[in-house]
Amino acid sequence: MAIQTSKSGQTSKFGQTGKSSQTSQSGLLFSGSDWDFKTLSRAYEAIEAIAIEELHLDIYPVQMEIISSQQMLDAYSSVGMPLMYRHWSFGKHFLYQELLYRKGGRGLAYELVINSNPCIVYLMEENTMALQALVTAHAALGHNHFFKNNHLFRQWTDASAILSYLDFAKGYIARCEERHGVAAVEAILDAAHALMEQGVFRYRRPPKLSSERQREGVRERLEYEERSYNDLWRTLPRSKDGTKASGTDLGIAERKKTLNLPEENLLYFLEKNSLVLEPWQREIIRIVRVVAQYFYPQRQTQVMNEGCATFVHYTLMNMLFDRGLISEGAMLEILRNHSNVIFQPGFDDPRFSGINPYALGLDMMQDIQRISTEPTAEDRDWFPDFAGNGNWRETLLDAWANHRDESFIRQYLSPALMRKWRFFILADAASEPHYEVASIHNERGYEKIRAGLAQSYDIGASRPDIQVVDVDLLGDRQLRLEHKVKNGIMLEEASRDAALRHIRTLWGYEVSLAAIDAQTGGTLNERSTSQIGE
Repeated sequence: MAIQTSKSGQTSKFGQTGKSSQTSQSGLLFSGSDWDFKTLSRAYEAIEAIAIEELHLDIYPVQMEIISSQQMLDAYSSVGMPLMYRHWSFGKHFLYQELLYRKGGRGLAYELVINSNPCIVYLMEENTMALQALVTAHAALGHNHFFKNNHLFRQWTDASAILSYLDFAKGYIARCEERHGVAAVEAILDAAHALMEQGVFRYRRPPKLSSERQREGVRERLEYEERSYNDLWRTLPRSKDGTKASGTDLGIAERKKTLNLPEENLLYFLEKNSLVLEPWQREIIRIVRVVAQYFYPQRQTQVMNEGCATFVHYTLMNMLFDRGLISEGAMLEILRNHSNVIFQPGFDDPRFSGINPYALGLDMMQDIQRISTEPTAEDRDWFPDFAGNGNWRETLLDAWANHRDESFIRQYLSPALMRKWRFFILADAASEPHYEVASIHNERGYEKIRAGLAQSYDIGASRPDIQVVDVDLLGDRQLRLEHKVKNGIMLEEASRDAALRHIRTLWGYEVSLAAIDAQTGGTLNERSTSQIGE
């Protein structure tokens, strides 16, 4: 583990520590609230040893950096990355966060962790030593293990390459500003940032065929057509209503096949097919798209990621205390900070802003531990695969590796936990003046509550489904988009029109967006850039 201090924009390496289990003369890892790098190193080694031995965690090498509150605010503004290209939105975000912090409206995170190899952990220099131990276990062990082992991060991110890629992106955009001007680069970044939500692949695509295999496929298709040719079949096929299919319809189908339409990744389509973008502009769009894809797994695993890290720090701190490595005073401070993190206001509390992912995640992890070791008859009925298996470590490791929030809740949320949280479902019909309590935490409501809560964490269901459906590159070049409307929820008009203008900037020609009812397939409305104006 490398421990570094970072102040005033300069970073100096403190040292490379060896494996040592030395403790202070009292037998404690630390005493008092003050800390130094030697104490941090000693605490990390003890925490890491227990994490690997007792929890069987598998982590990236760790690099810890000590930063000030100003640097933490700076990290906030650049989406937590140590390297990032310049854009005015980052400065705006920095000023907003700084204002809240200075006025006491919001505190700063005790730590920040980067999904990279090595895993970079930022620790606040204002933290006490007990808090440093807590956040080290939380970030350097809990988040680190989740980043390395969860299937979404393994599939969609390359922890070993992200820092070098961001270094390239920062330098490339700086060179583009020097060559083409800040305003020109900013215009592309503004448009690309506005479309980041629609700039990710949600599903893994099959690998493309090699050019040789593509030529082989064309040859086989032509040979088959020659063998099966019959002059009696040369007329165009008839549609269901008895009329001949038009050549225009066949041309549209072939065009969509060539362009791989429909396409869910709007930035990818614009990068590859826009007729007005220059090579440097395409590369900037690609940079924004790669950054959006990098953060996509984190949006799908907030409950699991924070729950894993919270469960790990809580378990490890208790193990340290049980082994006499931290004092009662330090443990009380740790428990106070832990309680603040997992606090969940009631739905009728003015402080309520939704379900706390730390609280729900920790409760579900501890519930899995309970079901594995001390199951009830109800648990055995609901979770026959792992109830009473006694191996809660492997059960948790398997869950952390193979699920996202939606599937994790759908598979592991127990009736006991639903009763503890007093979950219920509100039916919200636009045609009704009042909410209706549709299900509560009882025998008839368990399945619906679990399914409803899981659905609320499915970002595929909560994010607008907008796809490129057609464009005639040899005709009017109008880009046609469709928004699949679910449950009658339309796009907000101002943001929709602003997004269409940004798409028009990157596409260079007319853009239209049709709202299509997901159930009936009927067109609800259609909006084009010609109707919006500049």
